[in-house]
Amino acid sequence: MSLQTIDFDRLGLEDQDRILDLGCGEGRHAISAYMVKNVEAVGIDLSLADLETTRTRFTEFLEPDNKEKSLVLSVANGYQLPFSDEQFDKVICSEVLEHIPDYRAVIAEIHRVLKPGGIFAVSVPRFFPEWICWQLSDEYHEVEGGHIRIFNAGHLHQDVASQGFEKFAHHHAHALHVPYWWLKCFFWRDDSEAQAKPVTLYHQFLVWDLMKQPRLTYWLDRILNPILGKSVVMYYVKRNAH
Repeated sequence: MSLQTIDFDRLGLEDQDRILDLGCGEGRHAISAYMVKNVEAVGIDLSLADLETTRTRFTEFLEPDNKEKSLVLSVANGYQLPFSDEQFDKVICSEVLEHIPDYRAVIAEIHRVLKPGGIFAVSVPRFFPEWICWQLSDEYHEVEGGHIRIFNAGHLHQDVASQGFEKFAHHHAHALHVPYWWLKCFFWRDDSEAQAKPVTLYHQFLVWDLMKQPRLTYWLDRILNPILGKSVVMYYVKRNAH
């Protein structure tokens, strides 16, 4: 499976949870949740192509004899989630809000569909690594469906907290991916298939690291994450209504 950004231990994922992966993309968190616990995982995205990729990948992990877990995929818009109030125990929104014009409306929808006491995990690109990418390449953020803002984590926290969430944990992730994106932006080309040699070599290293998972790079990533982590990840609980 693809590299996870959300830590399921901090998320508190448990059997019988109903979990929503909003903007699931190619399914890295939705499928991973299905794999590790007996949950009802729901993945939604605007991209039918990404959902088809998720569906194809999922066939490898399907447990047809286990009726205590499921994965449901659907095209849906985060501004108007097709669920009634308080339907989910956990909601993940990973590397999504930086693409959305009115991201506060999406946070409000997440609050609506999450049960009181439920957990919301959100991740966005960290300010400094993202700012460097924007300085190196206009194309990086001007492509269709690209990033439309650079988040300040403190400001995002204020926006989430104002909806009725209380933060209880945060961390950074994917420090080893930062040099790849800096190289990619520095050597940006219109033809995405034609990449400079340094970009290709570093991508091969990341694939090797993902497949082999050596202890050296695991600890290197953990040591560098507080300094250079590409993503900031925050965890919130929905406060009970008074």
